[in-house]
Amino acid sequence: MSQSIVKRLYLMQVGSMPEYQIPIVCALVQTEDGKNILIDSGLPEIMPEEASDFENGQDVIQQLASIGLTPDDIDTVISTHYDIDHAGRHAAFTKAQYVVQRAHHEDAASNPRFAALRSQWDQPMERIRLVDGDTTLLPGLKLIETSGHVPGHQSVLLRLPKTGTVLLTIDAVAFGKDFTHDVQDDGGNPDATAIRASTIKLLDLAELEQVGLVIFGHDQAQWERLNKLPEYYE
Repeated sequence: MSQSIVKRLYLMQVGSMPEYQIPIVCALVQTEDGKNILIDSGLPEIMPEEASDFENGQDVIQQLASIGLTPDDIDTVISTHYDIDHAGRHAAFTKAQYVVQRAHHEDAASNPRFAALRSQWDQPMERIRLVDGDTTLLPGLKLIETSGHVPGHQSVLLRLPKTGTVLLTIDAVAFGKDFTHDVQDDGGNPDATAIRASTIKLLDLAELEQVGLVIFGHDQAQWERLNKLPEYYE
């Protein structure tokens, strides 16, 4: 019987925030037995007024098509959180199971921050898998609970055959300069304590797991050096 073992990681830029030169990204994990696991889905096709800072590029569906995949080929969508630049095309993947932290999904139900995108993330509950805390999804793929940016945010830890261990911090640590034990200027952010705790958690995890590649959520300088679809990490 075949086993879902992580084989390949594709990275995609699906848009940007031009004013701040910030890439909007998502990722695709493929397994040895042919499963396709999408990590986030990028920006919505039609941008709501409050998201005018964002600009669409080649969206996730177009990029998947360039390697021969359709939305129906996606088995799982790992939803790191429901912000507009991460869950904007969730509704396109009608055959997929969505995996999200329970704390995040329950908070989103009444949080106005996520209301504009509700039609994307508010999927039938029989297709949503709610997880609680750090969760091994399959061999070589672990979800890491990293609240702070939002309640129930999750990062992703992968073990690839050649590249080794890879950590996708997503928005728990959006920029490489913040991945440090040094105390940062929080600017009065009310979530600073939780953000700090998740940063330390990921730093400790990176050391424990001997992570060779840490990919930050929106770091333009790093993004320019990374392999992007159709290239991949294996």
